Amino acid sequence: MSFFSKFFTKDKKETLDQGLEKTRSSVFDKITRAVAGRSSVDDEVLDDIEEALITSDVGLDTTVKIIEALEERVARDKVMNQDELMQMLYEIISGLMQHERGAWEDFELPKTEGPYVLMVVGVNGVGKTTTIGKLAYQFKNKGYNVVLGAADTFRAAAIEQLGVWGERTGVPVIKQEMGSDPASVAYDTLQHAVSKGADLCIIDTAGRLHNKKNLMTELSKVRRVMEKVVPDAPHEVLLVLDGSTGQNALLQAKAFSEATKITSLAVTKLDGTAKGGVVIGISDQLSVPVKFIGVGEGMEDLQLFNPEAFASSLFNK
Repeated sequence: MSFFSKFFTKDKKETLDQGLEKTRSSVFDKITRAVAGRSSVDDEVLDDIEEALITSDVGLDTTVKIIEALEERVARDKVMNQDELMQMLYEIISGLMQHERGAWEDFELPKTEGPYVLMVVGVNGVGKTTTIGKLAYQFKNKGYNVVLGAADTFRAAAIEQLGVWGERTGVPVIKQEMGSDPASVAYDTLQHAVSKGADLCIIDTAGRLHNKKNLMTELSKVRRVMEKVVPDAPHEVLLVLDGSTGQNALLQAKAFSEATKITSLAVTKLDGTAKGGVVIGISDQLSVPVKFIGVGEGMEDLQLFNPEAFASSLFNK
């Protein structure tokens, strides 16, 4: 819990609580109704909890895992009341979301030779470019020199949108014309970042998943070109998912993970949906950690994901 207490301020917790209000009503309220007035945990209670989790977009496989863990804890600890049961569920769900989240703490970059290179992937409409803009804002506020690369050359709108975020945050955007080679844009961006002594280079990529083979080929080319400028680039590949799509977000994550190496996840738009329970399923089902969550429209409403704080908000703690 030290991470929670050290880096999670009261303001951030309040923003998280507000952003997860619809999901909390879906998950916590359904579970509360399932156990209300029960003096023992029997099969009927477990069935009701299972239904509450599944209908809250936690996912079947993760729900089964939670129920099995709960049955084991109940048998061992002889749970007798609602408060004890809810505490157990909180601990089980929080534990499922625990992953090694890397060296970033409170938007502090790992030390690298040259710029830290972050490549961002995801389908159109998930909030990918907005996430990049918010990341640029957060890291610039920490005093880092940030450069953006508009390597999503498939759509002119994507280049323009990233340019708007660059102006809004005061961060340079390296771009070419629509239809240009994405690898060429990535190369120019890293060259610029190295020449200017930048700390962080964020590369946007095409937001389409037409088929895994083409995606793998394109992203592999971008990787190879970047390595010519910065060895080991990209240091991180961030997949952006739309939390409001529920289980579709998990399916997208699995598809991208099969097509290319993903090292971290960002789940956006949680403030406008009751389907935020999918974060639990994503954290459990994938070996890739959720690193960021979007819980509002504001620049600082993209938060570093904290499992304890997330579970705390779900269980109204």
